[in-house]
Amino acid sequence: MDFKRFSGTFLVSAFSAITAVGSYHYFLAPKQTIQVVENTPARYAAYSAAGKDAVQPIDMRYAASAATPTVVHIKSTYKAQKLSKKDGDQAMKDLFGDEFYHYFQGPNPYRSQAQVATGSGVIVSEDGYIVTNNHVVENADEIEVALHNNKTYKAKLIGKDEDTDLALIKIEGMHFPAASFSNSDSLMIGEWVMAVGNPFNLSSTVTAGIVSAKGRNINILGKENGTGSSTAIESFIQTDAAVNPGNSGGALVNVNGELVGINTAIASPTGTFAGYSFAVPSNIVKKVIFDLQKFGITQRGFLGVQIRAVDDEIANNVGLEKPAGVYVETINPGSAGETAGLKQKDIVTKINGISVNSAPELQEQVARYRPGDKISVEYLRDGKLTTTSVILKNKYNTTSNIDSNRDVLGILGIEIQELTAKEKSQLGINSGVKVLDLNEGKLSEFTDIKKGFIITQIDDQNINSVDDFTNAIKGKNGKILLEGIYPNKPMSYLYAFKM
Repeated sequence: MDFKRFSGTFLVSAFSAITAVGSYHYFLAPKQTIQVVENTPARYAAYSAAGKDAVQPIDMRYAASAATPTVVHIKSTYKAQKLSKKDGDQAMKDLFGDEFYHYFQGPNPYRSQAQVATGSGVIVSEDGYIVTNNHVVENADEIEVALHNNKTYKAKLIGKDEDTDLALIKIEGMHFPAASFSNSDSLMIGEWVMAVGNPFNLSSTVTAGIVSAKGRNINILGKENGTGSSTAIESFIQTDAAVNPGNSGGALVNVNGELVGINTAIASPTGTFAGYSFAVPSNIVKKVIFDLQKFGITQRGFLGVQIRAVDDEIANNVGLEKPAGVYVETINPGSAGETAGLKQKDIVTKINGISVNSAPELQEQVARYRPGDKISVEYLRDGKLTTTSVILKNKYNTTSNIDSNRDVLGILGIEIQELTAKEKSQLGINSGVKVLDLNEGKLSEFTDIKKGFIITQIDDQNINSVDDFTNAIKGKNGKILLEGIYPNKPMSYLYAFKM
């Protein structure tokens, strides 16, 4: 066989076959979608055991694994209240509504049905201290805590702070997983955060979002709208992480799983999440729980000034190029601000070197300090910047920490005195303290109690001394019942009010 002739024939045949197959696929075969597979892997934030090596705040796995064991489920139980049959349903309405005065005569009390509410909390120490919202445990007679591992504990209330809607409770034990605090001042708008709650006692739930704003005042705690006349501290971190009511008291953490806030409120027309949630900054949380643990109450330092944000009108009047700082409307006589030389129409620009441009921002900075602490205040007066040192005072205008007993009596607006043995004998009673005077406070606001009233019991507990009285009320959260008599009147009276 001629090899050259065979090779040529083979090549021609092969070329013809390839051409025929190619023509079929191009002109006659049905068209198919071509799938291109890219071998370059998707890029996520670096994940490491330390968590702090993240390149970008996208991967929240470490944050979730670090934070979820520290978040607990809280069940608050409200026992039935003893009331008079005389007033029936109206008394019940009064007790659980806005009015808190009741008249009680004779036996035959009846009780309402116990109720239960739930929320979340965050373990902040290995020995069992837990921070939550005050409204989660408010009015509770019993508090039960369920941990991430489903173990349950009875908790006791250590203290509360209505001004920040925070409360501190404690469970007995050791070596609990505790949250690590981060500096909330360093949190930046646009930064990724995760909200962690335990609303259903199933396991912690996590949602992620970004910081939308800082220093938000949404007027849910104070009565005044940002004028500074309310003692409430509203300087919330605003995020778009989904938070629903059962998550109240849960953790807001950064990408490292560190606590930057306590989730407190949502902006919603329906009661469910609708786009924004609000958290108390961790720097305030840390200070409040330290005070509650050490003193039983929050030690607040006050400048003693009424303030509001600088608007265009104020800026034009004082010659500012744009609104900035906080305008001093009035100075309280004898206050820390007056002693330090602050005056009406001053514009406070910085507290301890940190710029403040709204009443909430100023209140947040001052709220971190106690009576007797010295802070630096920079202010603008007549176009000139000046810095002064201010020694903060308490609400009684002294530089001392407030004793919890005095604070109880001050909040109630009451002065009491122990009964002598002779007085008890004449009245035919074995216990009691006498109301000497009534001032502005919760008792005069919510009841018509009169001077001379003898308080014999608080929530069915006998009262024999001033210490008995203050100890029975100190740490109480919610509705309190005072029972007693008036001299020369044969009946018993019951007054109810809310702490």
